Amino acid sequence: MALTNQDMVELTAWRRQLHQHPEISNEEELTAKEVVTFLANTSPDSVLTGVGGHGVAVIYDSGKAGPTVMFRSELDALPIHELSGAAHASLIPGRSHMCGHDGHTAILAALGRQFGRKRPKLGRVVLMFQPAEETGNGAAGVVADARYADIAPDLAFSLHNLPGVPFGEVRLKAGVVNCASRGMRLVLEGKTAHSSMPETGISPMLAVSQLMPALPDLGRGTFDDDDFSMVTVTHTSMGEPVFGIAPGRAEVWATLRTRRDENMADLCAAAENLAASIAAERGLMHSIDYHEIFVASVNAPDAVDCLRRALDGEGIRHSEEALPMRASEDFGLFGKTAKSAMFFLGGGERHPALHNPDYDFPDDLIPIGARVFMRVARNILG
Repeated sequence: MALTNQDMVELTAWRRQLHQHPEISNEEELTAKEVVTFLANTSPDSVLTGVGGHGVAVIYDSGKAGPTVMFRSELDALPIHELSGAAHASLIPGRSHMCGHDGHTAILAALGRQFGRKRPKLGRVVLMFQPAEETGNGAAGVVADARYADIAPDLAFSLHNLPGVPFGEVRLKAGVVNCASRGMRLVLEGKTAHSSMPETGISPMLAVSQLMPALPDLGRGTFDDDDFSMVTVTHTSMGEPVFGIAPGRAEVWATLRTRRDENMADLCAAAENLAASIAAERGLMHSIDYHEIFVASVNAPDAVDCLRRALDGEGIRHSEEALPMRASEDFGLFGKTAKSAMFFLGGGERHPALHNPDYDFPDDLIPIGARVFMRVARNILG
């Protein structure tokens, strides 16, 4: 069932085609159609579309009792203008695959090629092409989809390419590998005034100036501590861009981050109490809402053992270095209902970082990722 040279030529060309036509979170309609078309000749036993948005689940069933094993990739790109200079660079200004989800999708398509030729001996394989990972609502949408109950996996696996790690090496550990996080939007409401008489209004200026340092000060511990938490102010706005009006409204955006899910509620409460206290002190009304909510990604020991066995079988070097990561990843939500694990596949020590405008997914990672996942499937399902 190994990939052929022709497979690799076609998978690479297809990955680059996806790269040229990126779609951001919750807009992946054409990318999803490309997945369905590309895998049509593998004759899957079932294809579900529109899963949790624009998600696609491609299922290869042995017809015999056994576990359901899911492999997941992401469909979405980012609102970043590409500066890679690649011949296959994004054709859509301001949008690009600067996280490598096009490469992850090609790796799952490589699995589809192989399962199309030979089904697993037992159970079934689900290839989950998930939408909207970057905004955190993709996995939630998939799990909430009524059809997910019919394909709910016993084990779930995913990978992410990781620049800065030697090419082809893997980083893997049990336990937390990605932090929980959420975006907090705080709105402060006062009263506008003529800029010549600011005392007749209620400006949010002083409240914003207090919140800017006070929110980050809520963080505690170092990243090596399980109780680690941090707050990063990411955006502020106040008033209108004019000279004649003293402002009456402001927004402060911040990202709250913890290593453990159970600590997020405490951090949110602390941030909310701080905002309420400062707003009241300055005579302002305030409101708070949350966006891009990610639970912590926690690798289950049993699933990690499956990956380690596969990596050893393929002769791929792996270690726990550089884990956990501060960044968030919505794959963690699948771990609430299945034994799940994600590994990180080195893209090269000098490769441009994720989300950088000059990043591009290394095509030579496609067969490596596919080998690992196929070995996992073979070990579990025969």
